[in-house]
Amino acid sequence: MAEIDIIDQTLRDGQQSLWGMRMKVAHLADIADDIEHAGYRVVDLTGSSIFECMMRYNREDPWDGLDLWRTWLPTSKLRSGSRSNCIAKFGLTPDSLMELWLRTLAKHGIDSFWIYDCLYNMDAMERLCRIAADEGCEVAPAIMYGITPVHTDEWFAARVREFVSWGVTDAIYVEDAAGILKPERAKTLLPALVEAAGDVPVEFQCHNTVGVAGMNYLIAAEAGVKVLHTAPGPMANGPSLPSTEQTCENLRWEGHTTTVDLERVRRVSAHMRRVAEQEGHLIGVPHEYNVFPYHHQLPGGMTGTLKAQLAQYDMSDRFEEVLEEIVRVRSDLGHPISATPFSQLMGIQAVLNVVTGERYGSVPDEVLVYVLGHLGQPPAPIDEDVLDRMLSSPRGKEMQEWEPPQPTIGEMKEQYGDRSMSDEELLRRYLVPLQDVEATRAAGPAATTYRFQDDRVPEALLDDLMASTRASFAHIETATSSVTLRR
Repeated sequence: MAEIDIIDQTLRDGQQSLWGMRMKVAHLADIADDIEHAGYRVVDLTGSSIFECMMRYNREDPWDGLDLWRTWLPTSKLRSGSRSNCIAKFGLTPDSLMELWLRTLAKHGIDSFWIYDCLYNMDAMERLCRIAADEGCEVAPAIMYGITPVHTDEWFAARVREFVSWGVTDAIYVEDAAGILKPERAKTLLPALVEAAGDVPVEFQCHNTVGVAGMNYLIAAEAGVKVLHTAPGPMANGPSLPSTEQTCENLRWEGHTTTVDLERVRRVSAHMRRVAEQEGHLIGVPHEYNVFPYHHQLPGGMTGTLKAQLAQYDMSDRFEEVLEEIVRVRSDLGHPISATPFSQLMGIQAVLNVVTGERYGSVPDEVLVYVLGHLGQPPAPIDEDVLDRMLSSPRGKEMQEWEPPQPTIGEMKEQYGDRSMSDEELLRRYLVPLQDVEATRAAGPAATTYRFQDDRVPEALLDDLMASTRASFAHIETATSSVTLRR
């Protein structure tokens, strides 16, 4: 039996999977102390897509938000994830900006990074891992799980051995973003990864999409995995992760221990449930066992994002149709592991195929960048007919001459308007269009407190009392406010 550490995903994967990354800075204000002292090994906090959504939808500056969160969680180890070769967008980011991204996050208080690449460009992953280590941060290169003809247990284990050989790896991060790891495969894969990691601890994150993640967590603990990723009640389950509460209870019954303070976790759960209800966000519920996700392999985070995007265009009723098309697109494109950016690329292409009624009649540049090999080698060959159709289009012919540019930071600042701009400003402008940056700035500082409507004195009641000619005195008190009226 073992002591199992827990990494909290309330603020990153929980809200990404269920809220479409619409969390606001102040949502954390009242429960930061409970998260800080709940006994988590790491608090996974942010990433480039969350930065993008904070500006695009919430009009909150992500650097100011990160500084506030760091202040509210002063001793927690805070984590950010990063692809090896891109931030936010689905194509490629210049190497100079990738380095600046990590170093600027570290400057603002991020002290743990997980680095991933679903095509396993090992040189690019190692480069970023060394940059993070140079900043004094924890380094956790990632194994992203998927079901393909190529990715066997030994294939994944070989990547882990290479990660360890770099000499800067503090942990091995294993993620089943689509929640499609079957328990029988977990019993062979996870021991192979633990053995390959040697003395380096292995973390495991499995989305509960098909309802077996909790079982996989117990298998992981038995296999020697030292760290599990969870989220509290309303931020867990469905496309998200197993709940912290149930995971800790399951571990206890199997003889394992954790350092998590469940009373604090329950307070966080109660708070986040109220926020979700007031903001109209999804609350996670366990799914009935469903084999469809084994085919479309859509990650939990992408599920929430795709639903939110379809709702914006009044297309929520076509979600299942898009999922079925994703199955076909994934096969056409050589079975890439379904996590960022490939879940998005396949999702976007599937939406275009469904909406236009013409498969591959419209192909985004980012998909062309992938099929031309700029993101790495696909696990299996791309369907020749699909490839020919893509590359024979006018844009496809144009893109065959394209090479990824590698500008310096100075050149990029000049490109975005001013060589004297701060690093933070350059990253803002890279992540979202200038109008979103300006709108965020015009909105002013993010709120640092969050008020629940049911804590306020109802305006209708006040109006009735003010209109009444009979009442000479009234005193109304709630948990957070009070009003006294005298005539």
